[in-house]
Amino acid sequence: MSLKLFPRFFWAPGALSALLLTSCATSSQAPDANAAAQKATGKLGIELKNFDPSVRPQDDFYKHVNGTWAKTATMPADRARYGTFIELAEKSENALKAIIEETAAQKDLQQGTDAQKVRDLYASFMDTQRIEQLGLEPIRADLQRVAALKSPNEYPALFAEFYRWGVPTPLAAFVGQDAKQATRYILYANQAGLGLPDRDYYFKQEPRFAEVRAAYQKYVEQLLALAGEKDAASAAKNIVDLETKLAEKSWDRVRNRDREATYNLKTVDELEKLTPGFAWKSYLKALGAENTPGVIVRQPDYFQALSEVLTKTPLPVMKQYLTYKLLDAYAPLLNKSFEDLNFQFRGKTLQGQEENRPRWKRGVEMVEFSLGEVVGKLYVERHFSPESKKRMVELVSNLRAAFKEGIEQLDWMSPATKAQAQDKLSKFNVKIGYPDKWRDYSKLEISSGDLVGNDKRATAFEIQRNMDKLGKPIDRTEWGMTPQTVNAYYNPSLNEIVFPAAILQPPFFDPEADDAVNYGGIGGVIGHEISHGFDDQGSRSDGDGNLRDWWTAEDKKAFEQRTSMLVEQYNSFKPIDQMSVNGKLTLGENIGDLSGLTVSYRAYKLSLKGQEAPVIQGFTGDQRFFFGWGQVWRSLFRDDYLRQMLVTDPHSPGPIRVNGVVRNMPEYIQAFGVKEGDGAWLPPEQRVKIW
Repeated sequence: MSLKLFPRFFWAPGALSALLLTSCATSSQAPDANAAAQKATGKLGIELKNFDPSVRPQDDFYKHVNGTWAKTATMPADRARYGTFIELAEKSENALKAIIEETAAQKDLQQGTDAQKVRDLYASFMDTQRIEQLGLEPIRADLQRVAALKSPNEYPALFAEFYRWGVPTPLAAFVGQDAKQATRYILYANQAGLGLPDRDYYFKQEPRFAEVRAAYQKYVEQLLALAGEKDAASAAKNIVDLETKLAEKSWDRVRNRDREATYNLKTVDELEKLTPGFAWKSYLKALGAENTPGVIVRQPDYFQALSEVLTKTPLPVMKQYLTYKLLDAYAPLLNKSFEDLNFQFRGKTLQGQEENRPRWKRGVEMVEFSLGEVVGKLYVERHFSPESKKRMVELVSNLRAAFKEGIEQLDWMSPATKAQAQDKLSKFNVKIGYPDKWRDYSKLEISSGDLVGNDKRATAFEIQRNMDKLGKPIDRTEWGMTPQTVNAYYNPSLNEIVFPAAILQPPFFDPEADDAVNYGGIGGVIGHEISHGFDDQGSRSDGDGNLRDWWTAEDKKAFEQRTSMLVEQYNSFKPIDQMSVNGKLTLGENIGDLSGLTVSYRAYKLSLKGQEAPVIQGFTGDQRFFFGWGQVWRSLFRDDYLRQMLVTDPHSPGPIRVNGVVRNMPEYIQAFGVKEGDGAWLPPEQRVKIW
């Protein structure tokens, strides 16, 4: 998909090991037995050189496991954050570069083949000489089209066309499963059109946010001036004022998480009444979505207010706004002046990056988003073994069995709700490594000398593929991530958990490593994704993916009491500038982490079949399990990126994903002998257990 729309943002044993033993509970098992145990399990899988023995695991578990790494790691100049995920992402990136370069070296590639498209897309991005020569020419006709607007009646068709190119407007639409009728596809309408990362950026009064707003207006002005706007300062003020009005009407991210509140099914006629003056039928026709069975409006009062904003905004101001949106969207693909200006604000000011990413990396990124499954197929052939997939199948099976057992052991849930939960768990679909059916790119045209055209066509291809789902059966083979993505996800409407190949490697998963560490690492990730099916929002869907209430009133109340305690816990974390983690925004991910690690621990214990885990290098099995979790979240953040994360990201920062979870688990308390007065101590009555 479009590069401009989707930027990639989702340790020496020896003496150190001896020091660590002073702060960890150990076993009296004989050294010979320890050596034999490690030989049986392969390598340890724990990166001991990253540990900081000056920090006790009873006080700050994250720093104990990652402290030396945090002191010695260097943030790459082209990154806003760094850590395990970025290390693996760069490994994946280098693998893709090798694939692309080998493809480009092939001679006599036939036009229209996947290989030709990979070669020419990358070549179009790397041809900086041609990009410089073209200047603003690739979007000249689009700018002229905006300048020629004569009436607001033209907005619907133009907004739809912009959307097909990946250029933001005040609204967006996409096709997805109907949350309450999961056997059909339907169109969703969503608020959009802001140039800052979130609505709150327009209103927060802290000094740094005021500085960002001033820098943003200056960026808009400079971008317009570079494109030839005569009164760029006045135009920039108009644009920021318009976006501020849109932000005032926009829902915040906590409200947008509410799957019931954002489900508002309308007929097209009802939608036109909701937004008078905006011809939805024209918009849907231009979008290619005329045969949608209805429209699910995610923020109805935003769309009601949008009508007034569009009506009261003078046509010249709307032209300025749309001109800016075009320039901002395509600046990374234009000549160096536009590219540098875009990076200075979007990379440096907003996220703190010191340097733009090397061009080859951005070229690989463009191929990844436009032809992801083409290069993904080759990536899997080279970097994902059948043995790894087989081991993952076993791990997922064990985690599901542990979750099933955990449901039955819950003392706060009634038998009726437990039966519904078990039914949902039994219907989980699991996808591991790569798709069974690869995407067909035969209708996508790519040309070596047309970077902006390639981007437009690739984005429109993906949008059309999405719109073409309307009226068709649900495609349960589709993947929402490429195999080379270092991530995983749960989809509530499909009731599926998905684990791309690229995350199935150390430190998350190592087939040669100790089982305890794998259960703490990838096991925690598997448990996390399963738990999303039972978090505050995922639990609203049943086993068939339909949004419906399957809870008794008493059970729902008991669930909400526990989740509210978790909200308060995470609200207390202040990573920077006294800015707190938003416990409500991050609730789903925090439930996923806590419940995921809890169920993974249970699965690890079941895997031992009643036997005691061996002590390896002085560490008990339980300690190694928690080390496995702690080390996968090592991370560094630039200050501006961290501020943005706290406002926009439903995930807590890495250190909090470790410390916020383990202090709730009695198993951790026991494994490390945590006592009242220790930094990680949480009184038993304040600990949260959900699943």
